[in-house]
Amino acid sequence: MQVHLVDGTYELFRSFFGAPAAQVGDREVGAARGLLRSLAAWLKAGEVTHVGVAFDHVIESFRNQLFAGYKTGDGIEPTLWAQFPLAERVAAALGCAVWPMVEFEADDALATAAAVAAADPRVTRVVIASPDKDLCQCVGGKVVSWDRLRDRWFDADGVVARLGVPPASVPDLLAVVGDDADGIPGLPRWGARSAAQVLARYHHLEAIPRDGRWDVPVRGAAGLAATLAERWDDALLYRTLATLRTDAPIAADLDTLAWRGADPVLLPALCDELAIPLPALPLAAR
Repeated sequence: MQVHLVDGTYELFRSFFGAPAAQVGDREVGAARGLLRSLAAWLKAGEVTHVGVAFDHVIESFRNQLFAGYKTGDGIEPTLWAQFPLAERVAAALGCAVWPMVEFEADDALATAAAVAAADPRVTRVVIASPDKDLCQCVGGKVVSWDRLRDRWFDADGVVARLGVPPASVPDLLAVVGDDADGIPGLPRWGARSAAQVLARYHHLEAIPRDGRWDVPVRGAAGLAATLAERWDDALLYRTLATLRTDAPIAADLDTLAWRGADPVLLPALCDELAIPLPALPLAAR
C-alpha cells in the first residue's frame, strides 16, 4: 500500500501563479479553482488510496521565535492570502485528510506523517508530493519525493544526484548554503558546489575538520573553515531551522489517511460557491 503526502501550500501557490484569475462576486477564487481541478484530476486517476494534505494555515511558526529573519507572511499577495482557507476546504471536500499547521509548518506535518507511515509494516511506499529541497531530508527507505508538476522522482540516490549530499545531510547543506525561500541566510563564502563536496565527504557540520585540512579538493578550504569556525553558532541555528520536525501534533494513521471518495455534501456546496462544475469523482458514503 502507498501513502501520498501533499504539500498543499506549494500546490496553492502553483495554482495561483499558473491558473487564470477568476472572480465570484467580489472575491478572487482562481487559485482555489485551479487547486480543486488539479487535485480532483489526480484523485480521479485511481492510484491514490491514502492521502494527507498539509497547509501553512499561517506562515509564521515556532522557528520565528528562534530567528528573527525567518520567513513570514509579509509580501504575500492579498488575493492569494485570502484563498488559504479556501484551499484547506478544497482538500477536505475532496475527501483528503487535511493538516492546517499553525505552531509547526506544513513541511513538519509532511515529515511527521512520512515517519509514521514508513513505520507501518503495511505501507510499501510513502510519496511526498513536493519539489521542495528541504523535504529531501525525509527521503530514504520507503520514502520518496515526487515533483508532481515535472513528474520527477527522487529516492536516496536521486537526492544525491540532485543536491550532491545524502538525505541526512540536507539540513547541514541548507545551514551553510542558505535557503532564500525560508529566510535562512547561510554562511559567507559557502556556495552550493563547495558545500556539497565537503558534506558528501563529512556528512555533518561537527565532522568537518576546523583547520581546513580536508581530504577533498575544495578551493578556498582554509577560508571556508575559518568562516565555519567564526560563525559556528549561526551554522547550528540555521541547521535547526532547516531540520524538519517529526513530532507535529497531527493524526497520520492509515485510517485517517484512507481516501474513501469526495465528501458528498462539502464538494457540491464548494463547487457551487466557486461556480465550477462538480468533478466526476466517487463520493464517500456518509
